[in-house]
Amino acid sequence: MQAGEGAGVAADFVGNEAAAEARVSVEILVAVDQELVDLRREALDRPLRQRLAAQELQALVDPAHAPALPAGEDQSGYASHAANFTVKLRPVTKSRFLVPFINLGHLLDHLVMLVFPTVVVALGREWGRPYSELLPLALGGFIAFGAFAIPAGWLADHWSRYKMMAVFFFGIGASLFVTGFAQTPWQLAAGLTLVGMFAAIYHPVGIAMLVAAPGRMGRALGWNGLWGNLGLAAAAIVSGALMDLFGWRAAFFIPGLGAIAAGAAFLALVADPGPVRRTSKSIGLHVDTRTMARIFAILLIATACGGIIFNSTTVSMPKVFDERLRDLTQTNLGIGALVALVYTLAAFAQVAMGALIDRFELRRLMIGVALVQIPLLALAANLQGWAMLGAALAMMLAVFGQIPLNDAIVGRYCADEYRARVLAVRYVVSLGVASVAVPMIALLHRTEGGFRNVFLVLAALAAGMLAASLFFPSRRALGRQAVPA
Repeated sequence: MQAGEGAGVAADFVGNEAAAEARVSVEILVAVDQELVDLRREALDRPLRQRLAAQELQALVDPAHAPALPAGEDQSGYASHAANFTVKLRPVTKSRFLVPFINLGHLLDHLVMLVFPTVVVALGREWGRPYSELLPLALGGFIAFGAFAIPAGWLADHWSRYKMMAVFFFGIGASLFVTGFAQTPWQLAAGLTLVGMFAAIYHPVGIAMLVAAPGRMGRALGWNGLWGNLGLAAAAIVSGALMDLFGWRAAFFIPGLGAIAAGAAFLALVADPGPVRRTSKSIGLHVDTRTMARIFAILLIATACGGIIFNSTTVSMPKVFDERLRDLTQTNLGIGALVALVYTLAAFAQVAMGALIDRFELRRLMIGVALVQIPLLALAANLQGWAMLGAALAMMLAVFGQIPLNDAIVGRYCADEYRARVLAVRYVVSLGVASVAVPMIALLHRTEGGFRNVFLVLAALAAGMLAASLFFPSRRALGRQAVPA
Protein backbone atom coordinates (compact mmCIF):
# COMPACT_ATOMS: atom_id res chain seq x y z
CA MET A 1 0.00 0.00 0.00
CA GLN A 2 1.33 3.45 -0.83
CA ALA A 3 1.39 5.97 1.99
CA GLY A 4 -1.03 8.80 1.44
CA GLU A 5 -3.29 6.81 -0.94
CA GLY A 6 -6.99 6.72 -0.06
CA ALA A 7 -7.39 5.94 3.59
CA GLY A 8 -3.69 5.08 4.01
CA VAL A 9 -3.00 8.12 6.10
CA ALA A 10 0.00 7.00 8.09
CA ALA A 11 2.17 9.62 6.39
CA ASP A 12 0.12 12.41 7.98
CA PHE A 13 1.55 11.49 11.36
CA VAL A 14 5.21 11.62 10.35
CA GLY A 15 6.68 15.03 11.14
CA ASN A 16 9.96 14.86 9.25
CA GLU A 17 12.13 12.46 7.33
CA ALA A 18 14.75 12.06 10.01
CA ALA A 19 12.24 11.03 12.66
CA ALA A 20 10.09 8.79 10.47
CA GLU A 21 11.54 5.47 11.59
CA ALA A 22 11.55 6.37 15.28
CA ARG A 23 7.96 7.61 15.36
CA VAL A 24 6.27 4.98 13.24
CA SER A 25 5.59 2.55 16.10
CA VAL A 26 4.37 5.27 18.46
CA GLU A 27 2.20 7.56 16.36
CA ILE A 28 1.21 5.77 13.17
CA LEU A 29 -0.13 2.57 14.63
CA VAL A 30 -2.25 4.47 17.17
CA ALA A 31 -4.03 6.36 14.39
CA VAL A 32 -4.45 3.57 11.85
CA ASP A 33 -7.10 1.68 13.81
CA GLN A 34 -9.46 4.67 13.80
CA GLU A 35 -8.99 5.20 10.08
CA LEU A 36 -10.03 1.60 9.38
CA VAL A 37 -13.55 2.58 10.36
CA ASP A 38 -13.59 4.98 7.41
CA LEU A 39 -12.13 2.28 5.16
CA ARG A 40 -14.90 -0.15 5.95
CA ARG A 41 -17.61 2.50 5.59
CA GLU A 42 -16.32 3.50 2.16
CA ALA A 43 -15.70 -0.07 1.00
CA LEU A 44 -17.93 0.26 -2.04
CA ASP A 45 -15.84 3.19 -3.25
CA ARG A 46 -12.54 1.29 -2.94
CA PRO A 47 -11.05 -1.54 -5.00
CA LEU A 48 -10.23 -4.90 -3.49
CA ARG A 49 -6.53 -4.02 -3.44
CA GLN A 50 -7.07 -1.23 -0.89
CA ARG A 51 -9.40 -3.31 1.28
CA LEU A 52 -6.73 -6.03 1.47
CA ALA A 53 -4.16 -3.42 2.43
CA ALA A 54 -6.49 -2.16 5.16
CA GLN A 55 -6.72 -5.64 6.62
CA GLU A 56 -2.93 -5.85 6.71
CA LEU A 57 -2.75 -2.54 8.57
CA GLN A 58 -5.23 -3.90 11.11
CA ALA A 59 -2.89 -6.82 11.67
CA LEU A 60 -0.01 -4.39 12.26
CA VAL A 61 -2.05 -2.60 14.93
CA ASP A 62 -3.20 -5.75 16.70
CA PRO A 63 -2.61 -9.20 15.22
CA ALA A 64 -5.55 -10.51 17.25
CA HIS A 65 -7.87 -8.37 15.15
CA ALA A 66 -6.47 -9.51 11.82
CA PRO A 67 -9.28 -11.12 9.78
CA ALA A 68 -8.85 -14.60 8.43
CA LEU A 69 -8.13 -14.79 4.71
CA PRO A 70 -10.68 -16.46 2.47
CA ALA A 71 -9.74 -19.95 1.36
CA GLY A 72 -7.29 -19.86 -1.53
CA GLU A 73 -6.53 -16.13 -1.14
CA ASP A 74 -3.03 -15.17 -2.31
CA GLN A 75 -1.02 -13.94 0.68
CA SER A 76 2.01 -12.66 -1.24
CA GLY A 77 0.57 -9.18 -1.43
CA TYR A 78 0.21 -9.05 2.34
CA ALA A 79 3.86 -9.89 2.90
CA SER A 80 4.88 -7.21 0.42
CA HIS A 81 2.79 -4.57 2.16
CA ALA A 82 4.16 -5.47 5.61
CA ALA A 83 7.78 -5.56 4.48
CA ASN A 84 7.66 -2.20 2.73
CA PHE A 85 5.32 -0.38 5.10
CA THR A 86 7.93 1.80 6.80
CA VAL A 87 10.02 2.29 3.68
CA LYS A 88 7.15 3.78 1.70
CA LEU A 89 6.46 6.35 4.40
CA ARG A 90 9.70 8.20 3.79
CA PRO A 91 8.89 10.04 0.52
CA VAL A 92 5.71 11.58 1.95
CA THR A 93 7.20 13.36 4.95
CA LYS A 94 5.97 16.90 5.54
CA SER A 95 6.22 19.80 7.94
CA ARG A 96 3.49 20.24 10.52
CA PHE A 97 3.14 23.82 9.26
CA LEU A 98 2.25 22.80 5.71
CA VAL A 99 -1.53 22.53 6.13
CA PRO A 100 -1.82 25.79 8.13
CA PHE A 101 0.01 27.65 5.37
CA ILE A 102 -2.16 26.02 2.69
CA ASN A 103 -5.21 27.25 4.61
CA LEU A 104 -3.70 30.71 5.07
CA GLY A 105 -3.03 30.82 1.33
CA HIS A 106 -6.71 30.11 0.66
CA LEU A 107 -7.71 33.00 2.91
CA LEU A 108 -5.33 35.39 1.14
CA ASP A 109 -6.34 34.13 -2.31
CA HIS A 110 -9.99 35.06 -1.88
CA LEU A 111 -9.20 38.21 0.06
CA VAL A 112 -7.04 39.72 -2.68
CA MET A 113 -9.56 38.91 -5.41
CA LEU A 114 -12.39 40.66 -3.55
CA VAL A 115 -10.63 43.81 -2.43
CA PHE A 116 -11.72 45.71 -5.54
CA PRO A 117 -15.47 44.80 -5.43
CA THR A 118 -15.52 46.52 -2.02
CA VAL A 119 -13.20 49.37 -3.00
CA VAL A 120 -15.25 50.17 -6.11
CA VAL A 121 -18.17 51.43 -4.01
CA ALA A 122 -16.02 54.24 -2.53
CA LEU A 123 -13.93 54.68 -5.67
CA GLY A 124 -17.04 55.50 -7.69
CA ARG A 125 -17.79 58.40 -5.36
CA GLU A 126 -14.16 59.66 -5.41
CA TRP A 127 -13.72 59.42 -9.19
CA GLY A 128 -17.29 60.44 -10.00
CA ARG A 129 -17.97 57.36 -12.15
CA PRO A 130 -20.88 54.90 -12.01
CA TYR A 131 -20.60 51.37 -10.58
CA SER A 132 -21.45 49.78 -13.94
CA GLU A 133 -18.47 51.59 -15.54
CA LEU A 134 -15.85 50.85 -12.86
CA LEU A 135 -16.69 47.23 -12.03
CA PRO A 136 -15.58 45.90 -15.48
CA LEU A 137 -12.03 47.03 -14.60
CA ALA A 138 -11.84 43.80 -12.59
CA LEU A 139 -12.65 41.63 -15.63
CA GLY A 140 -9.01 41.07 -16.62
CA GLY A 141 -8.17 39.94 -13.11
CA PHE A 142 -10.97 37.39 -13.01
CA ILE A 143 -10.10 36.06 -16.47
CA ALA A 144 -6.45 35.68 -15.41
CA PHE A 145 -7.61 34.04 -12.16
CA GLY A 146 -9.00 31.20 -14.26
CA ALA A 147 -6.77 31.14 -17.35
CA PHE A 148 -3.42 31.04 -15.53
CA ALA A 149 -4.50 28.01 -13.46
CA ILE A 150 -3.47 25.78 -16.39
CA PRO A 151 0.22 26.80 -16.49
CA ALA A 152 0.28 26.89 -12.69
CA GLY A 153 -0.97 23.29 -12.49
CA TRP A 154 1.47 22.11 -15.15
CA LEU A 155 4.42 23.76 -13.40
CA ALA A 156 3.33 22.29 -10.07
CA ASP A 157 3.29 18.72 -11.43
CA HIS A 158 6.47 19.08 -13.52
CA TRP A 159 8.56 21.50 -11.45
CA SER A 160 7.54 21.90 -7.80
CA ARG A 161 4.28 22.43 -5.91
CA TYR A 162 6.22 23.85 -2.98
CA LYS A 163 8.05 26.46 -5.07
CA MET A 164 4.83 27.43 -6.85
CA MET A 165 3.23 28.15 -3.47
CA ALA A 166 6.17 30.43 -2.64
CA VAL A 167 5.68 32.24 -5.97
CA PHE A 168 1.99 32.60 -5.08
CA PHE A 169 2.61 34.37 -1.75
CA PHE A 170 5.25 36.78 -3.03
CA GLY A 171 3.46 37.36 -6.34
CA ILE A 172 0.10 38.43 -4.94
CA GLY A 173 1.84 40.63 -2.38
CA ALA A 174 3.92 42.49 -4.95
CA SER A 175 1.06 42.86 -7.44
CA LEU A 176 -1.30 44.22 -4.78
CA PHE A 177 1.29 46.78 -3.78
CA VAL A 178 1.77 47.89 -7.39
CA THR A 179 -2.01 48.17 -7.90
CA GLY A 180 -2.26 50.54 -4.95
CA PHE A 181 -0.22 53.14 -6.90
CA ALA A 182 -2.69 53.23 -9.85
CA GLN A 183 -3.59 56.74 -11.02
CA THR A 184 -5.90 55.94 -13.95
CA PRO A 185 -8.56 53.31 -14.70
CA TRP A 186 -6.32 51.43 -17.17
CA GLN A 187 -3.50 51.25 -14.60
CA LEU A 188 -5.96 49.89 -12.05
CA ALA A 189 -7.19 47.30 -14.57
CA ALA A 190 -3.61 46.23 -15.36
CA GLY A 191 -2.78 45.88 -11.68
CA LEU A 192 -5.89 43.79 -11.01
CA THR A 193 -4.99 41.52 -13.94
CA LEU A 194 -1.54 40.98 -12.43
CA VAL A 195 -3.15 40.12 -9.09
CA GLY A 196 -5.36 37.56 -10.86
CA MET A 197 -2.36 35.94 -12.57
CA PHE A 198 -0.63 35.17 -9.27
CA ALA A 199 -3.86 34.35 -7.43
CA ALA A 200 -4.52 31.67 -10.09
CA ILE A 201 -1.67 29.61 -8.63
CA TYR A 202 -3.41 28.71 -5.40
CA HIS A 203 -6.28 26.39 -6.28
CA PRO A 204 -4.54 23.89 -8.60
CA VAL A 205 -1.44 23.82 -6.39
CA GLY A 206 -2.66 24.29 -2.83
CA ILE A 207 -5.66 21.96 -3.12
CA ALA A 208 -3.51 19.29 -4.81
CA MET A 209 -1.10 19.42 -1.87
CA LEU A 210 -3.98 19.26 0.59
CA VAL A 211 -5.73 16.17 -0.83
CA ALA A 212 -2.52 14.23 -1.48
CA ALA A 213 -2.43 12.47 1.90
CA PRO A 214 -5.28 13.06 4.41
CA GLY A 215 -7.48 10.07 5.27
CA ARG A 216 -10.50 12.24 6.00
CA MET A 217 -10.40 14.27 2.83
CA GLY A 218 -13.81 15.83 3.41
CA ARG A 219 -12.78 17.25 6.76
CA ALA A 220 -9.54 18.65 5.30
CA LEU A 221 -11.40 20.29 2.42
CA GLY A 222 -14.10 21.60 4.74
CA TRP A 223 -11.68 23.41 7.01
CA ASN A 224 -9.69 24.66 4.04
CA GLY A 225 -12.91 26.03 2.58
CA LEU A 226 -13.68 27.76 5.87
CA TRP A 227 -10.38 29.63 5.64
CA GLY A 228 -11.12 30.63 2.06
CA ASN A 229 -14.51 32.02 3.02
CA LEU A 230 -12.97 33.88 5.92
CA GLY A 231 -10.87 35.55 3.24
CA LEU A 232 -14.06 36.66 1.52
CA ALA A 233 -15.32 38.06 4.81
CA ALA A 234 -12.01 39.73 5.58
CA ALA A 235 -11.93 41.37 2.15
CA ALA A 236 -15.21 43.15 2.84
CA ILE A 237 -14.56 44.33 6.39
CA VAL A 238 -10.80 44.96 6.08
CA SER A 239 -11.17 46.89 2.83
CA GLY A 240 -14.09 48.90 4.23
CA ALA A 241 -12.18 49.77 7.41
CA LEU A 242 -8.97 50.68 5.58
CA MET A 243 -10.86 52.89 3.13
CA ASP A 244 -12.62 54.77 5.95
CA LEU A 245 -9.38 55.20 7.92
CA PHE A 246 -6.66 55.70 5.30
CA GLY A 247 -8.25 55.79 1.85
CA TRP A 248 -8.78 53.16 -0.84
CA ARG A 249 -5.08 52.70 -1.66
CA ALA A 250 -4.41 51.28 1.80
CA ALA A 251 -6.83 48.48 0.98
CA PHE A 252 -4.21 47.27 -1.52
CA PHE A 253 -0.98 48.20 0.29
CA ILE A 254 -1.60 46.52 3.66
CA PRO A 255 -2.85 43.11 2.40
CA GLY A 256 0.08 43.14 -0.05
CA LEU A 257 2.58 43.51 2.75
CA GLY A 258 0.78 40.75 4.67
CA ALA A 259 1.07 38.34 1.74
CA ILE A 260 4.81 38.99 1.36
CA ALA A 261 5.31 38.36 5.08
CA ALA A 262 3.35 35.09 4.76
CA GLY A 263 5.63 34.02 1.90
CA ALA A 264 8.75 34.64 3.96
CA ALA A 265 7.29 32.63 6.85
CA PHE A 266 6.32 29.81 4.48
CA LEU A 267 9.89 29.43 3.24
CA ALA A 268 11.26 29.60 6.78
CA LEU A 269 8.87 27.14 8.46
CA VAL A 270 7.79 24.67 5.78
CA ALA A 271 10.24 22.16 4.34
CA ASP A 272 10.07 21.24 0.66
CA PRO A 273 8.34 17.79 0.53
CA GLY A 274 10.02 17.02 -2.80
CA PRO A 275 8.63 16.22 -6.26
CA VAL A 276 5.37 14.41 -6.90
CA ARG A 277 5.82 10.64 -7.25
CA ARG A 278 4.66 9.16 -10.55
CA THR A 279 3.15 5.72 -9.99
CA SER A 280 -0.28 5.66 -11.65
CA LYS A 281 -0.80 4.30 -15.15
CA SER A 282 -3.90 6.43 -15.83
CA ILE A 283 -5.56 9.65 -14.72
CA GLY A 284 -8.43 7.77 -13.06
CA LEU A 285 -8.17 6.32 -9.55
CA HIS A 286 -10.38 3.25 -8.85
CA VAL A 287 -12.59 3.87 -11.92
CA ASP A 288 -12.42 2.87 -15.57
CA THR A 289 -11.82 5.33 -18.40
CA ARG A 290 -15.46 5.58 -19.49
CA THR A 291 -16.70 6.28 -15.97
CA MET A 292 -13.91 8.81 -15.40
CA ALA A 293 -14.93 10.66 -18.57
CA ARG A 294 -18.53 10.78 -17.35
CA ILE A 295 -17.48 12.06 -13.93
CA PHE A 296 -15.23 14.69 -15.50
CA ALA A 297 -17.96 15.95 -17.83
CA ILE A 298 -20.42 16.31 -14.95
CA LEU A 299 -17.72 17.99 -12.88
CA LEU A 300 -17.12 20.60 -15.60
CA ILE A 301 -20.83 21.39 -15.95
CA ALA A 302 -21.34 21.68 -12.20
CA THR A 303 -18.13 23.70 -11.94
CA ALA A 304 -19.19 26.15 -14.65
CA CYS A 305 -22.66 26.75 -13.19
CA GLY A 306 -21.41 26.83 -9.62
CA GLY A 307 -18.52 29.13 -10.51
CA ILE A 308 -20.79 31.77 -12.04
CA ILE A 309 -23.13 31.56 -9.03
CA PHE A 310 -20.25 31.88 -6.56
CA ASN A 311 -18.52 34.72 -8.39
CA SER A 312 -21.73 36.66 -9.03
CA THR A 313 -22.91 36.52 -5.44
CA THR A 314 -19.55 37.38 -3.88
CA VAL A 315 -18.72 40.18 -6.34
CA SER A 316 -22.15 41.81 -6.16
CA MET A 317 -22.87 41.42 -2.44
CA PRO A 318 -21.30 44.73 -1.28
CA LYS A 319 -23.31 46.67 -3.87
CA VAL A 320 -26.48 44.66 -3.16
CA PHE A 321 -26.20 45.56 0.52
CA ASP A 322 -25.39 49.18 -0.38
CA GLU A 323 -28.70 49.39 -2.27
CA ARG A 324 -30.98 47.16 -0.22
CA LEU A 325 -29.77 47.60 3.38
CA ARG A 326 -29.62 51.40 3.56
CA ASP A 327 -31.97 51.38 6.55
CA LEU A 328 -29.35 49.35 8.43
CA THR A 329 -26.11 51.13 7.44
CA GLN A 330 -24.79 53.76 5.03
CA THR A 331 -21.03 53.63 5.66
CA ASN A 332 -18.34 51.61 3.87
CA LEU A 333 -17.38 49.97 7.17
CA GLY A 334 -21.01 49.14 7.96
CA ILE A 335 -21.57 47.53 4.56
CA GLY A 336 -18.30 45.65 4.84
CA ALA A 337 -19.19 44.45 8.34
CA LEU A 338 -22.57 43.07 7.20
CA VAL A 339 -21.00 41.32 4.21
CA ALA A 340 -18.28 39.93 6.49
CA LEU A 341 -20.92 38.68 8.95
CA VAL A 342 -22.77 36.81 6.20
CA TYR A 343 -19.60 35.31 4.74
CA THR A 344 -18.21 34.29 8.14
CA LEU A 345 -21.37 32.50 9.24
CA ALA A 346 -21.84 30.91 5.80
CA ALA A 347 -18.22 29.72 5.84
CA PHE A 348 -19.06 27.04 8.38
CA ALA A 349 -21.24 25.37 5.75
CA GLN A 350 -18.00 24.07 4.22
CA VAL A 351 -16.94 22.46 7.49
CA ALA A 352 -20.34 20.77 7.74
CA MET A 353 -20.15 19.70 4.09
CA GLY A 354 -16.67 18.28 4.70
CA ALA A 355 -18.07 16.05 7.42
CA LEU A 356 -20.92 14.96 5.13
CA ILE A 357 -18.46 14.11 2.34
CA ASP A 358 -16.77 11.62 4.66
CA ARG A 359 -20.13 9.98 5.48
CA PHE A 360 -22.37 10.11 2.40
CA GLU A 361 -21.99 9.55 -1.33
CA LEU A 362 -21.17 12.61 -3.44
CA ARG A 363 -24.16 12.24 -5.78
CA ARG A 364 -26.73 12.76 -3.04
CA LEU A 365 -24.89 15.76 -1.65
CA MET A 366 -24.61 17.41 -5.08
CA ILE A 367 -28.33 17.00 -5.71
CA GLY A 368 -29.24 18.27 -2.24
CA VAL A 369 -27.15 21.44 -2.51
CA ALA A 370 -28.61 22.34 -5.92
CA LEU A 371 -32.16 21.79 -4.65
CA VAL A 372 -31.52 24.25 -1.83
CA GLN A 373 -29.84 26.90 -4.00
CA ILE A 374 -32.66 27.27 -6.55
CA PRO A 375 -35.42 28.64 -4.27
CA LEU A 376 -33.04 30.76 -2.18
CA LEU A 377 -31.59 32.56 -5.20
CA ALA A 378 -35.09 33.17 -6.57
CA LEU A 379 -36.26 34.45 -3.17
CA ALA A 380 -33.35 36.92 -2.88
CA ALA A 381 -34.45 38.61 -6.12
CA ASN A 382 -37.14 40.75 -4.48
CA LEU A 383 -36.20 41.27 -0.82
CA GLN A 384 -35.09 44.37 1.07
CA GLY A 385 -33.78 45.22 4.56
CA TRP A 386 -33.64 42.57 7.26
CA ALA A 387 -35.39 40.03 5.03
CA MET A 388 -32.64 40.45 2.41
CA LEU A 389 -29.97 40.02 5.09
CA GLY A 390 -31.52 36.74 6.26
CA ALA A 391 -32.00 35.48 2.71
CA ALA A 392 -28.41 36.40 1.84
CA LEU A 393 -27.12 34.33 4.76
CA ALA A 394 -29.18 31.27 3.79
CA MET A 395 -28.24 31.69 0.13
CA MET A 396 -24.51 31.93 0.86
CA LEU A 397 -24.68 28.88 3.14
CA ALA A 398 -25.87 26.90 0.12
CA VAL A 399 -23.39 28.53 -2.30
CA PHE A 400 -20.36 27.99 -0.04
CA GLY A 401 -21.45 24.48 0.89
CA GLN A 402 -21.20 23.36 -2.72
CA ILE A 403 -17.49 24.21 -3.12
CA PRO A 404 -15.84 21.23 -1.32
CA LEU A 405 -17.88 18.76 -3.38
CA ASN A 406 -16.09 19.52 -6.64
CA ASP A 407 -12.64 19.28 -5.06
CA ALA A 408 -13.65 16.03 -3.35
CA ILE A 409 -14.47 14.50 -6.75
CA VAL A 410 -10.94 15.26 -7.96
CA GLY A 411 -9.35 14.08 -4.74
CA ARG A 412 -11.29 10.81 -4.67
CA TYR A 413 -11.17 9.75 -8.33
CA CYS A 414 -7.99 11.32 -9.79
CA ALA A 415 -4.45 9.95 -9.34
CA ASP A 416 -2.15 12.22 -7.32
CA GLU A 417 0.39 12.99 -10.06
CA TYR A 418 -2.42 14.34 -12.27
CA ARG A 419 -4.36 16.24 -9.60
CA ALA A 420 -2.74 19.66 -10.02
CA ARG A 421 -3.47 19.61 -13.76
CA VAL A 422 -7.02 18.30 -13.33
CA LEU A 423 -7.67 20.90 -10.65
CA ALA A 424 -6.21 23.49 -13.02
CA VAL A 425 -8.75 22.53 -15.70
CA ARG A 426 -11.53 22.58 -13.11
CA TYR A 427 -10.57 26.06 -11.95
CA VAL A 428 -10.06 27.35 -15.48
CA VAL A 429 -13.68 26.42 -16.09
CA SER A 430 -14.87 27.57 -12.66
CA LEU A 431 -12.99 30.86 -12.56
CA GLY A 432 -12.65 31.51 -16.28
CA VAL A 433 -16.32 30.95 -17.07
CA ALA A 434 -17.19 32.70 -13.81
CA SER A 435 -15.43 35.81 -15.09
CA VAL A 436 -18.55 36.43 -17.20
CA ALA A 437 -20.18 37.30 -13.86
CA VAL A 438 -18.55 40.74 -13.93
CA PRO A 439 -19.93 41.95 -17.30
CA MET A 440 -23.19 40.09 -16.62
CA ILE A 441 -23.71 41.98 -13.35
CA ALA A 442 -22.76 45.29 -14.98
CA LEU A 443 -25.16 44.64 -17.88
CA LEU A 444 -28.11 43.45 -15.80
CA HIS A 445 -27.61 46.18 -13.20
CA ARG A 446 -28.37 48.74 -15.89
CA THR A 447 -31.73 47.11 -16.63
CA GLU A 448 -34.97 48.06 -14.92
CA GLY A 449 -34.90 45.01 -12.67
CA GLY A 450 -31.31 45.57 -11.50
CA PHE A 451 -30.10 42.88 -9.12
CA ARG A 452 -33.47 41.13 -9.33
CA ASN A 453 -32.55 39.95 -12.82
CA VAL A 454 -29.10 38.86 -11.62
CA PHE A 455 -30.55 36.54 -8.97
CA LEU A 456 -33.09 35.04 -11.36
CA VAL A 457 -30.35 34.17 -13.84
CA LEU A 458 -28.37 32.54 -11.02
CA ALA A 459 -31.40 30.47 -9.99
CA ALA A 460 -31.60 29.16 -13.57
CA LEU A 461 -27.90 28.19 -13.42
CA ALA A 462 -28.52 26.32 -10.17
CA ALA A 463 -31.20 24.33 -12.01
CA GLY A 464 -28.57 23.41 -14.62
CA MET A 465 -26.26 22.22 -11.87
CA LEU A 466 -29.06 20.05 -10.49
CA ALA A 467 -29.64 18.47 -13.90
CA ALA A 468 -25.94 17.56 -14.21
CA SER A 469 -25.84 16.12 -10.69
CA LEU A 470 -28.61 13.65 -11.50
CA PHE A 471 -26.25 11.89 -13.92
CA PHE A 472 -23.37 11.47 -11.46
CA PRO A 473 -22.73 7.74 -10.90
CA SER A 474 -23.95 6.33 -7.60
CA ARG A 475 -21.69 4.75 -4.99
CA ARG A 476 -22.99 1.30 -5.92
CA ALA A 477 -22.19 1.83 -9.60
CA LEU A 478 -18.70 3.12 -8.80
CA GLY A 479 -18.07 0.12 -6.54
CA ARG A 480 -18.92 -2.31 -9.36
CA GLN A 481 -16.64 -0.50 -11.82
CA ALA A 482 -13.64 0.02 -9.52
CA VAL A 483 -10.30 -0.87 -11.08
CA PRO A 484 -6.74 -0.79 -9.69
CA ALA A 485 -4.87 2.51 -10.01
